[in-house]
Amino acid sequence: AAAAAQKFPTRNPRRLEPPGRRPHRRCRTSFLEEIFLLLPPDEAEHLLRASLANKFWLGLLSGARFRGRYREFHGAPPMLGFLYSCHWNSRPKMKDNIPHFVPTTKFRACIPDDDWGDWEYDAWDCRHGRVLLGDAGYKPMTLVVWDPMTGCRRELDAPVLVDNSYGAAVLCAASGCDHSTCHAGPFQVVFIALNKTDAHHCVAQAWVTLPVTGDHSNPILLSIYRSHFDKWSNPCSGLHLDSDVYIHEAPPVFIQDTLHFKLCSCVDDRLVGILMYDISTNCLSLIDMPLAGSIIADDVILMVMEDDSLGFAHVGGLILNLWSRHMGSDGVASWTQRTVININDILPIRNPKKRLRLIGSVEGTDIIFVTTDLGIYKINLKSLQWKERKVSGFHPIHEFLQFTRVTPSDAAH
Repeated sequence: AAAAAQKFPTRNPRRLEPPGRRPHRRCRTSFLEEIFLLLPPDEAEHLLRASLANKFWLGLLSGARFRGRYREFHGAPPMLGFLYSCHWNSRPKMKDNIPHFVPTTKFRACIPDDDWGDWEYDAWDCRHGRVLLGDAGYKPMTLVVWDPMTGCRRELDAPVLVDNSYGAAVLCAASGCDHSTCHAGPFQVVFIALNKTDAHHCVAQAWVTLPVTGDHSNPILLSIYRSHFDKWSNPCSGLHLDSDVYIHEAPPVFIQDTLHFKLCSCVDDRLVGILMYDISTNCLSLIDMPLAGSIIADDVILMVMEDDSLGFAHVGGLILNLWSRHMGSDGVASWTQRTVININDILPIRNPKKRLRLIGSVEGTDIIFVTTDLGIYKINLKSLQWKERKVSGFHPIHEFLQFTRVTPSDAAH
């Protein structure tokens, strides 16, 4: 028996290969990360399923290292859907007045079943995982900050009665936040109002709410889904403008600490300037445009470029022009023309005489949305690749962006 044991030893599966050749835990982690990095961000269900496989994968996917690499690898957050507002004279007959959200992925917005009241909410702004809704027909104006990820919402009234024009924005209020997963953190609402002082002038002022908690882990908030807040700051110093101007209904553009609104003429809807509000200094100012002469407001969109500069896209006929605004070494900001694109060369157009419209962009990218006679198209201005979007009957467009990460709490949900 001893001789047989020596000749035919029992094999231990754990010793089939020398210990020095066994894969190191760090190498295995790196190998798995490389695989998980390839999962598309707009299909977050794959990451969630992977996190449920075992504790090791859950720890890897919810760790700061992987989340940082994932954001760096995929760049801008994915677009999960559109929020849109209808023209007053083309509002469809709907059974309810809940926000109009059209998903472009498998994501579905969480809309509470409780009563939204008699208000007809329009989408005014969307940023940092939150949506700002408003009803301008109700006095005082009613605003709602809504989180489509959880369904929670916070209500407030506008700080002032507006007799001319208004604009608003919702922003993350967390210091040093990278805005990847801040929809549950504190936020602020900015409200801009234009009110006439006499027959020839109006004054623009801005208000900001105090930081409002967005902690949806609070069981009180989760149980009632809605709460009210109305703590506004004092208005900033007024900026005097001509009386025949208004703030365009398109959502504002946010760059660092500044918001930018299109300012238009009440006479012919032409663009007359860009109204800028600096949150850090609490000041309003009017900045110039790269084009001289009269420009129809719907032919222009403001956008945030990849380098965090202010972009100005204008379409005339079938030609798209793009500028960006940078601060020079002398401390003076100026416009630089970046590109000129013939839309007819890249998009299918049946009737070239029909007017094109720019209706939106994805912040922090070179992606814009254009309507033609055949539909709505998403265009990457760098690669000139395009994709058709099956959405109709809305104006303007608000993209809803949300970078998804997998954490133990997410897995529990």
